Amino acid sequence: MNWFSRQIQKLIFTEGPAREPGHPSRYRRMWRNTVITVAAVAIIPLLGITFVNYYLYHQSFQKELTEPILRITSITKRSLESFLEERIAAAKYVSSREKPEDLFDQKKLAGIFSRMRKSFGGIVDIGVIDSTGIMRTYAGPYDLAGKNYRNQDWFDKMLVRGVYVSDVFLGHRQLPHFIVAVKNEDEHAKPIIFRATIDMEWMVRQIQVAGLKQNCDVFLLNQSGSLQTPSRLFGEALSQFPGRLPRYSEDSELIEEVTIQKETYLMGYAYIAQSPFLFVIIANNRDLNKGWLSYQREMLAFLAISIIAIVAIIMGITTNWVTRIKEADQRREASLHNIEHQNRMASIGRLAAGVAHEINNPMAIINEKAGLVNDLLNLSDDDSPLKEKLRKQTDSIIKSVARCSEITHRLLGFARHMDVKHEPVAVDALIRDVLGFLEKEAVYRDIQVEMSVPDSLPTIHSDKGQLQQLFLNLINNAFDAMHRNGRIDISVVNQKPDKVVVAIRDSGVGIPQEHLDRIFEPFFTTKKSKGTGLGLSITYGIVQKLRGSISVESEIGKGTTFTVTLPVGGPA
Repeated sequence: MNWFSRQIQKLIFTEGPAREPGHPSRYRRMWRNTVITVAAVAIIPLLGITFVNYYLYHQSFQKELTEPILRITSITKRSLESFLEERIAAAKYVSSREKPEDLFDQKKLAGIFSRMRKSFGGIVDIGVIDSTGIMRTYAGPYDLAGKNYRNQDWFDKMLVRGVYVSDVFLGHRQLPHFIVAVKNEDEHAKPIIFRATIDMEWMVRQIQVAGLKQNCDVFLLNQSGSLQTPSRLFGEALSQFPGRLPRYSEDSELIEEVTIQKETYLMGYAYIAQSPFLFVIIANNRDLNKGWLSYQREMLAFLAISIIAIVAIIMGITTNWVTRIKEADQRREASLHNIEHQNRMASIGRLAAGVAHEINNPMAIINEKAGLVNDLLNLSDDDSPLKEKLRKQTDSIIKSVARCSEITHRLLGFARHMDVKHEPVAVDALIRDVLGFLEKEAVYRDIQVEMSVPDSLPTIHSDKGQLQQLFLNLINNAFDAMHRNGRIDISVVNQKPDKVVVAIRDSGVGIPQEHLDRIFEPFFTTKKSKGTGLGLSITYGIVQKLRGSISVESEIGKGTTFTVTLPVGGPA
């Protein structure tokens, strides 16, 4: 785990019940709120810029797709209209310039055909049809002279319109072609039709001359939706187009989304003047949008990387900042705790010193008087039983005085702030000494104390006074947690060659789980008006000073166990 992860772990998670002074929940909120606020300030503008860039680029990309297709449609429309106008003008010129009898002359018609082929490309043949629909003269590669076109749809339309461009059809040739025909009249006012057949290959070249992209399809349709030229997507000429014809317009038009056979296309189209033809160019939107999709992926990847980098930097800076604040707060709280502890211990020390002084003076007088009585008895020659009984009473008084002196000495030792002193300490003897100090209270409250010590318990090097205060606090807490008829079990084990473990287990009321993480905090207490909240905090500080560890386990109604682990070698 790296430094960054360890710092976040410290801020977010609590490490064991021996919690350091401070309120990590406050630091978690500070860290979370700072990260969210700063990240929002940095990321929201980035998202806004990305969205605007996305929108503008999408508009530009759409223009790059649509404008070329619309331009190609317009250019191809003009090219096809010019192509047809040239052929219609040539047919009109020949029909009006030549006399009817010359048009009905096979040799002269052949000469006209030769000249027209040299002047205009794409003309397959020409012919002259009389008013009955019979091909009177014909010039071209086929034998069409004498053919009757009376029943052809285009023939009737031709008689009405005067100028006619047909759909593509097979006809007698059985090959796709279309015709350009103009009507004139002979001297008897009978119609004479001059007809020219146009090769569809020329039309195909006309619509492909713009050099379109390979992912586009171009073709001609008639007004009934029949393909007039081959389509790469929809089949050969004269096949039926599967889509709907777009609305009529004199100008080139563009439709951005057209669904044909469950595919979406971009369609450009233009109706060709003086013809039944509709020029169409289509491109699959999926193919066209490949570049856009690639840009989207790159943009999203860049956005994601930027957001991750911003969040990582913000989290790193915020973690360092909040960690510094937490450490400063911990130092401040530790200083306040030490000051409060020192003030309280100084007050207790002054009180204990005064009490010990006031008690020791009468005890010294009592001791001297008892000694004097004992000396007088020794000087007396009286051997009566009363003398012996009196000597026993004076010995008892002297022992009680010695015990009072020892108690006052302990009181001064617990209250006085002394420097840490390393010395060999027998842990079991030290605990028995502390229990001796509390012996009368245990008897008064009917609390049973059991102690289990192995035979081969090593002597540790530590501070005896600090250990006395440590175990006195823990055993006092065990007493406070129990009513009458309680039980305390103290076990001392040599867990490892360099560790001694002391477990103090009581049968008290237990500690709620929500309080376990806070019991070592200074001034936290569940004893209401009876407790100061310093006992366990001081205990934790002593354990840390002695380079040991302390843990707690508790269950409501069943009791609490404090486990203290001390190094055999003592603090460094």
